[in-house]
Amino acid sequence: MLIKMSLVAKSYTSEAGHWYTKDGVPAYTVIGKNGKERNTNLRDAREHNLVPSVTTIINVAAKHGLTAWLQKQAILAALTLPRLPDESEDLWLDRVLQDSKQQGRDAADAGTDIHAAIQASFEGHDIGRHQEHVKAVREALITHYGQVTWNAERSFAHELGFGGKTDLFTTEIPAVVDIKTKDFTDPDKVEAYDEHMMQLAAYRVGLGIHKALCSNLFVSRTVPGLVVFKHWTESEMARGWTMFANLLEFWQAKNKYR
Repeated sequence: MLIKMSLVAKSYTSEAGHWYTKDGVPAYTVIGKNGKERNTNLRDAREHNLVPSVTTIINVAAKHGLTAWLQKQAILAALTLPRLPDESEDLWLDRVLQDSKQQGRDAADAGTDIHAAIQASFEGHDIGRHQEHVKAVREALITHYGQVTWNAERSFAHELGFGGKTDLFTTEIPAVVDIKTKDFTDPDKVEAYDEHMMQLAAYRVGLGIHKALCSNLFVSRTVPGLVVFKHWTESEMARGWTMFANLLEFWQAKNKYR
């Protein structure tokens, strides 16, 4: 079995299940025995001595915000998909669940496109559509951090046994920014969650810039050009790292992986 080192942009539908070499190179896929490429799994990771992504570790904890959103999508799907004549309850429920999952896939695809445009702008490539999103992100970064040079899509691996790929960071301040896309029209109702805090805390440790300022930049999928910054305090970052470090130990013990 051959491992394929991926240097392409990460999928923003989910980083869960992503793996990295000890040198910080993304290893999201492998070539299976049949010669076809597939996603890297835990068995592959053991064989090739890979480390799990930050998001893989965080996902062992419950995400109440995501759970509530998924429940809402299922309820909405049930309201808009009436049960067909002679359709069994099981078939109807399957149809409702598939429809609700499609809403999540559509949202993830839109987020992936926006992220790709933002990444392209920092790498000097043509951003295509989503011009308003990119402009708003760049203006917000200047407003909050001034004119600095941002590094985009930098991957890493840490000696404690985790890896990841950051959206943006700079050593000039220093600062780490993680971009999230959400459906919102009211900036006052945008919420940040513990998993956001833990992710940034792990990123700055993984990058070796332990005192970096950390922020989430929420980009509206609903209103092009609408963005919201969430700046995390140093005490929040310390708490986030404690939470992440404990989840890392739990994941390693659960999977017998070090």
